[in-house]
Amino acid sequence: VQLQASGGGLVQAGGSLRLSCLASGRTFSSYAMGWFRQAPGKEREFVAAISMSGDSTKLADSVKGRFTISRDNAKNTVSLQMNSLKPEDTAVYYCAAGRGWVIHTTTSFGYDYWGQGTQVTVSS
Repeated sequence: VQLQASGGGLVQAGGSLRLSCLASGRTFSSYAMGWFRQAPGKEREFVAAISMSGDSTKLADSVKGRFTISRDNAKNTVSLQMNSLKPEDTAVYYCAAGRGWVIHTTTSFGYDYWGQGTQVTVSS
């Protein structure tokens, strides 16, 4: 599976962005999908995950109520809608594909495929 993330950019605090991740291959629906982010000088952290069918999601506490993850298995895409953005959301955002059980975790363990990352910068 190859993953291509897009949609990053520069936005003011309080604004919104929508990230998308396009997956290649015909087995997209066999993977749980996740979004992670890494800010300069910090470790990569979990942001959100969605189950293979899309009926279950998991969000980091820091983004609950602001971010929404969704997927369209017919289009091989997973999206991250980010609202009420804060400067601390500034990071490179990565999409990842993993085994079904990763929906129950918040670590990167179990994710087998990673996209190249897209930069999100939130100005104050």
